[in-house]
Amino acid sequence: MELNLTKPICFFDLETTGTNVAKDRIVEIAILKVYPNGNKESKTWLVNPERPIPKEVIAIHGISDEKVANEPTFKELSTQIHEMIQGCDLGGYNSNRFDIPLLVEELLRAGIDFEMKNMVAVDVQTIFHKKEQRTLAAAYKFYCGKELLDAHSAEADTTATYEVLKSQLDRYEDLQNDMKYLADYSARKRFADFAGFIAYNKKGEEVFSFGKFKGKNVAQILEDEPGYYGWIQNADFPLYTKKVLTAIKLRKLNTKLK
Repeated sequence: MELNLTKPICFFDLETTGTNVAKDRIVEIAILKVYPNGNKESKTWLVNPERPIPKEVIAIHGISDEKVANEPTFKELSTQIHEMIQGCDLGGYNSNRFDIPLLVEELLRAGIDFEMKNMVAVDVQTIFHKKEQRTLAAAYKFYCGKELLDAHSAEADTTATYEVLKSQLDRYEDLQNDMKYLADYSARKRFADFAGFIAYNKKGEEVFSFGKFKGKNVAQILEDEPGYYGWIQNADFPLYTKKVLTAIKLRKLNTKLK
């Protein structure tokens, strides 16, 4: 089944220096852009992370320091990448929890104020786990009847993810061929930030999802414990989390001034 699109969707996959959203960097990014008319555009970039790649990570994706030594940095590629995904929905495998947060961190570090207010994100892994409980290679075998060659190659993974989503729509009649529906279905829990440090409660209010103020209203804590804001801003939290926290703080201040 082909995707029912009202605007383009970009399936993407990252290979990185590690799994820490705040600290690690991209070493390869592949984007498969699918248009509503069925046309496709694909680009893959190797990226110089400007730091050593751990040996245990090289063993997984095969991208060494030597391989990326003469490649552009993410900042040098950031405008191209942003232009390709701007105005599109996003799709990936485990993308809501890792790929999107890390990509946003890289864009913010590059000086691009990226927002997803008018975008939805479809996480194929979540759909798969809700239906079958497997990995990407197993999903590709299960849904598409194919072996995933070159696993942990960003380009191979993006193509496989795109094909798996189409096959999921063919297999499950209850899945609607609509990106907003699929984004909602593949979302685990609603968060104000990508990394999951600030969640929404049943009233739609931002609450902390970690630490000593877990479950507490963010705006109220920032007012009652002003030092907590400074601690987060100076600690090793993702840039986007800090940005969301600042927006909540300013919103509360503006409300008091009215």
